[in-house]
Formats: sequence, structure tokens, C-alpha cells
Amino acid sequence: METFETLVRAEFAPKNTFLNTASNGLLPARAVAALHEAVRLRAEGRPLTPLYADVEAARASFARLAGVSVDRVAAGASVAAHTGVIAASLPAGAEVLTAEDDFTSVLNPFHVRGDLKVRAVPLERLAESVRPGTALVAVSAAQSADGRLADLAALREAAREHGARTYVDCSQSAGWLPTDAAAHDYTATVGFKWLLGPHGAAFLVVPEDLGGLSPVLAGWVAGERPWESCYGPVTELARSARRFDISHSLFSYAGLRRSLELVEELGVDAVHAHDVRLADRFREGLASLGHEAVPAPGSAIVSVPGLGRRQAELSAAGIEVSDRAGHLRASFHLYNTDADVDRLLDVLGGRPLSAPE
Repeated sequence: METFETLVRAEFAPKNTFLNTASNGLLPARAVAALHEAVRLRAEGRPLTPLYADVEAARASFARLAGVSVDRVAAGASVAAHTGVIAASLPAGAEVLTAEDDFTSVLNPFHVRGDLKVRAVPLERLAESVRPGTALVAVSAAQSADGRLADLAALREAAREHGARTYVDCSQSAGWLPTDAAAHDYTATVGFKWLLGPHGAAFLVVPEDLGGLSPVLAGWVAGERPWESCYGPVTELARSARRFDISHSLFSYAGLRRSLELVEELGVDAVHAHDVRLADRFREGLASLGHEAVPAPGSAIVSVPGLGRRQAELSAAGIEVSDRAGHLRASFHLYNTDADVDRLLDVLGGRPLSAPE
């Protein structure tokens, strides 16, 4: 019987200490193999039918991970595009409540409308700031810059009390933090971070009634019968969330299908326990070095003020982290080990650097 460790070791063999999943995740071996096969299929002129099947398999796999029915999931390419669809649906003058300094993709489409009232408050005050007249609350489940987790339960209750809809970007949480997309009106997620897929694939979850959204980006793939919707206006949009699909990056979904299969095999609960344990180990080590991370209990992302300047030095030592607004951001995922954490702490503490495993 395969264990968590044996499954992971069979799929990943990083050549460095990679602690940067919050930027992009590593591809598992099965996804790499699927990408090679997809490229060969295209190069040899064979039918692309299997690649379209990959899109639907990936959609179904993500739906299971998100806890929703597959007909609520749209397949796209970016969170910004999904946010744009939601922004386009709001009436002029509608108030959108956001968290200060949240990731641009979940904010900017509301700002560029020009006729919406976009109000930003500190993340910790988001739920208490919902008020009568708030149409939508948009927030990342985990903040990209520092890993802080939104209190989604409190936000959901506040939104319900005032008749507001909720939009949650799960790009920095789906794959390591259990996701209940059914608890929100809309959620969006990219596939290239904690879900371990290639760039170019993203998902949007909408309500069963489709949430009053207009499919402003709809092309032929959004038709109820796509291959009969290639010419002229689409006469019948898909009756499911597929009406919000955009033309699929077929290679991306070929790889993502296999990556999502691995996440399902491992189980998000097991990944969560693994990732958070490593993050906590790093936090404890930081304290022993006299550093204090941004408070983000329960997060797999750790941000350390003032240490971002050391990112280049760490990269030269074979340790990949991020510099975010002067903070050093380390993010821990299923392929990381205690040795990875200790190696980073060794460099930060000025101790002799041991060779990576």
C-alpha cells in the first residue's frame, strides 16, 4: 500500500530547496508525462479528442475537491478573467467590499469598471464592514503577500445578514486548505499553484442558478452543443456553468487533470496537516533566530518582515522563496520536508550550509 511519502517521492524530485509554491507549484511526474503525450499528439497530427476529455475530467476532479456539483464549475484561464465576468454583472453604483492590498486579480476588474463603489478595509475587519447596500464582498481565502487567512465563516454570515453576495479567490488555498465552495456565491482558483498544474487553467464556481452572471466572454465552447456553435452567434448557451468557459488551453488541462488526480489520491486533509506542520516548524525556528513572522496561524504561507532582501542570496544557495513587499515569503507544500525547513533556517541563521538531500 502506498503511503503519503511514497506517493510524493514517486512524483517529485526537485533539484533545489523549493519553498515557493505560493508563486507556482512543481509539476508531478504524471503531469509532465501527460504534457509530453499531448505535445506528441499535436505534433503527429492525431485527433485532439483526448485533450478535450482531459478538460472535462479536470473539471470533475476540481468539483470534487471544491465540494460542489460539476455543473457549477466553469473552466477558464485566469482569475482576472473570472473576476471580470462577475464585475460585468454588477449594476452601476453597486458597492464592492474588498480587503486592503489583496491580490490584484481579485480587485482590479471592479476598479476598471469606473462606475462601482469599491471600498477596501483591513482583512481583519472585512466581516464587520459589510453593511446595507453592499452588493458583493470579494476576498482571497489566503492572502498572497503573507498567508493570512480570511474568516470566511464570519464573512458568510455577515453577507447573508445584509443580502450581499460573496466572491472568494482560493488560488492560495485550494490544494492544501479544505475548500467548501458551496458555502459561497462565487469562487475562483488558478491551477498552477497548490493544485500543481501548468499555467493557463483556472476554475470559476457559480451558484446553481448561475448567479445572475452574463457570459460576456462566451465563445463556441460555451454553447450547449459546442461543435454546433462554431459559426454565428451561439444560439443556445450551455445550461450549466460551462456557459462561462473560455477556449481551453488544452495542454494545460492535460497536465492539470493528472495533478488533480494526485491531490485527490493524497487527500487535502493529509496535505493540509503536512503543509501546516512544516510552516509551524519554520515559525518556531524563526523565533529562535529572533525573527517574528506576520501572524497567520494555520497557514502554509509564512511571511517574515525585513528579510525579503535576502531572496537573491537564498536563490544562489539553491533555496527558492519570494520577496514580497520587503518580506521573505516561504510557502510549504506536499513535496517539502523537515530538511527543507532546516536548510532555510540554517542560511538565515548564518550556520554552515549542509548539502541538500
